[in-house]
Amino acid sequence: MEKSTPEQLAQRQLDAYNGKKIDEFCEVYTENVVVMEFGTNKIMLEGKEAFKVRYNNLFEANPNLNARLVNRVVMGNHVIDHEHITGRADGNESEAVAIYEVNEYQIEKVWFIK
Repeated sequence: MEKSTPEQLAQRQLDAYNGKKIDEFCEVYTENVVVMEFGTNKIMLEGKEAFKVRYNNLFEANPNLNARLVNRVVMGNHVIDHEHITGRADGNESEAVAIYEVNEYQIEKVWFIK
């Protein structure tokens, strides 16, 4: 595993997400990844296995899913991405804001702002 900047890690996971490449997507995250709701820190997902199952199901149910980067802010070991999500099977579009906390190799924590 090679060292990466926070921005490189965020971009790598976004590219894999848009390509529905589940293994490449999951490689960017640590084994103990935690996904939380911003503000409450309520845990939505914990551990790479649960993470992989969740996103694999999402990709299978929404084969046209796409996240377009609207804005990205990088500060230290945190990346904040604002994305416009399209391609859901139900036809709904949405906005998403994710905050990624990274180490030199992978994403450790994610917060979603709802």
